[in-house]
Amino acid sequence: MFPLVPTLFLADVITIPPPTSGRRYLTQSQEIRPLPGQLNEIPVFNSNSPEVVKAEGILLSTFPPTAKKFPNAHLNLPISGQFDFFSHHIARPINKQQTLYQGVLIYNPSSQPVTLNILQGLSYVTSPDAPFRELPPTVEDPQGQVFSGPGSRLAGDILRGRHQRTFAEQIRIGPQQTQMLFSLPIPTASARSTYLRLQSDGPVHLANLVRFGTSTRFPSLPNLPGLPISPVSSLQMTGLGQWQDLLNIGRLAEPRDVIPTLQENVYSGEKVYGRVAGVSVGSQWRGTVVDRPGMNVLTIPYRGYAFSYPLSTVATATLGTQQIQSAPLLARYPDTAIRAHGNYGVQYHLTLPLYNPTPQPQRVSLLIQTPFKQNVASNRLTFIDRPEGQVFFRGTVRFTYADDLGQTQQRYFHLVQRQGQQGESLITLNLPPGGSRSVDVELIYPPDATPPQVLTIKTLDSDAG
Repeated sequence: MFPLVPTLFLADVITIPPPTSGRRYLTQSQEIRPLPGQLNEIPVFNSNSPEVVKAEGILLSTFPPTAKKFPNAHLNLPISGQFDFFSHHIARPINKQQTLYQGVLIYNPSSQPVTLNILQGLSYVTSPDAPFRELPPTVEDPQGQVFSGPGSRLAGDILRGRHQRTFAEQIRIGPQQTQMLFSLPIPTASARSTYLRLQSDGPVHLANLVRFGTSTRFPSLPNLPGLPISPVSSLQMTGLGQWQDLLNIGRLAEPRDVIPTLQENVYSGEKVYGRVAGVSVGSQWRGTVVDRPGMNVLTIPYRGYAFSYPLSTVATATLGTQQIQSAPLLARYPDTAIRAHGNYGVQYHLTLPLYNPTPQPQRVSLLIQTPFKQNVASNRLTFIDRPEGQVFFRGTVRFTYADDLGQTQQRYFHLVQRQGQQGESLITLNLPPGGSRSVDVELIYPPDATPPQVLTIKTLDSDAG
């Protein structure tokens, strides 16, 4: 079995549980700054509700509601140009002998043919592709072989630019015609995480569907990367017709997730963020992290001090910055999240032009940390000396920079952090007096993470090694 990530609940103003087992809290006094940059305007077909699927139906459809038995299951939103596809769902059928299949349809509503290019495509299932396993908090991973769970593996491989041949490079869709984008199984009690980067030369509608199939062996099928050759269902083989029938007569898949709280800035009580089923706006967050707008350097902290920038903030966990990074939604179902909370699958690309203004050489470390979430204090972070319980972040971070010899280094670290975890120094740079060094920090926010995290820049004490 693998750990479930619970539905996100709105935090109280400060969400710090009482200490247990003799653990003690650690409060760091340091500035927390809003993260420079912004989301781009790339639409994302964003399917994460219901996360746990027990009954077949429609997970997310942007098809027109015309001639559909359940019109409320269709959001009627065409997408064109560059867009992304993200889905993360867990199969837990009542009849455990059944296999759940995920099928994605794509429809061309226009009078001209449309070409869809799949620029990058990856999909992993918990077993056998990416089982959850215990890993150290920090592992340097130059080859991309370290992961725990499908979200962790997916995020790391997207970052590395990998692509599975499971997905066709191009699909041609005739006028008013529908094609299969893909159809893949989700084994019982497993999760499947999928991310595609797409380019269409005309408007299209998409639908993400799930239904059960009877297993039948087809040993002549080509082996799909990360997927077993058999059993493969007859449903998967017969393809388009049955999926179109489900689209036309199916209702929204069940069970439905907890209905979210609609007011974003509610700070007390057990308010619910909910899970996402809609089209969000923003596939990447790019920013150059400088002292203030108009500047071109990031002045390092005083020796022995640090400052931090939040990552993936949500409405009531901005760490005092009042900056909500969650992507807005163009369309959604009424019982699902009002923003893409957590920004699952969003690529953060941050450039830090570090500058040492002092007459002494300085050593600067960069860390990723997972403090306790709060919404009021921008001058401190709270951690705990022995983090326990649920993992809040499993994923890969990439650092690109020039070393002391001027050679470009690109280093990958896989991180596992629990709530209140201070994290470890990932890279340390030597800056001469008046010197500068630019660092690129990149990550794909993993589907099974819980926000927020922070990127911390710290200038070490003089006696630090």
